[in-house]
Amino acid sequence: MKVRFGYVANATLLWDASPAKSLTFKRFSELGKDERINKLHEVTLQNIENTRRILLYNAAHQIEVYRLSSSIVPLATHPEVQWDFVAPFKKEWEELGSLIKQYGMRVSFHPNQFTLFTSSNPVITANAVKDMVFHYEMLSAMGVEKESVINIHVGGAYGDKAKATARFYEHITALPLHVKQQMTLENDDKTYTADETLKVCQNENIPMVFDYHHYMANQGEKPFEHLLPDIFATWEHTGLIPKIHVSSPKNEKEFRSHSDFVDLEFLMPLIKALRTLNQDVDFMIEAKKKDQAMLKLVEDISKIRGVKRISGGSAEWK
Repeated sequence: MKVRFGYVANATLLWDASPAKSLTFKRFSELGKDERINKLHEVTLQNIENTRRILLYNAAHQIEVYRLSSSIVPLATHPEVQWDFVAPFKKEWEELGSLIKQYGMRVSFHPNQFTLFTSSNPVITANAVKDMVFHYEMLSAMGVEKESVINIHVGGAYGDKAKATARFYEHITALPLHVKQQMTLENDDKTYTADETLKVCQNENIPMVFDYHHYMANQGEKPFEHLLPDIFATWEHTGLIPKIHVSSPKNEKEFRSHSDFVDLEFLMPLIKALRTLNQDVDFMIEAKKKDQAMLKLVEDISKIRGVKRISGGSAEWK
């Protein structure tokens, strides 16, 4: 069994390398016409450059799994802005894609919690479609859209989960098929359990990302050990390795909040279940310390008897 480890967006050990430097609509509105586009270009170029630095950092550490920031392009989907963020940076986007391919990295996006398809408000659905297409266009600009995924949650229950789920099935038809083919769904920590998310994934032929911490905070009817084989089966048509989100609670009182690092003891039941299944997986570390937490977890797991660290960002069970 082989596990590759990745992290989210920011490489904290790099100086001033945020790929999510922002430009608010208020600030944008205060600028003159020419200044507006210049500022959009300036911030986007800085975020792309910092993403390039992070990809090189990942390559140096042999980290093959990485979640790109959803905030590389400021105001990309704002109804009063909506600008061409691809053509002016064609060369830069392609350079990111070349690095991803050269070093065999698996990249993904995770739009925010407002990107959902269960609302009765048609504006929210329209915005969700727009946001998913935006993320796909970034992947396409890099030339990695067929190997990458865009992960979201099923959505809210709005007091009636059955009706909300029915709306998901109805509203997801508005999503262009080529975008839907690159999406995944993840169980959340309050509403849709792993059982319920799996059913939606099976019905829509969508791969499921299992979030272990969310499962522990919002357990369904079945033990996760019984769900894992069916969850992994949702990935079979993609040719991609199943992905699992990994984090641990900040404390008992703030159980849903992520801690700075990942507690190996908290993770051990999952590792034992994966070992029993002898299933290769990719771990996406969602701890606050990001790359630091990821590197520490690889080191901690490598100390387990029978585990061999085979690269900077992966380990193998004998």
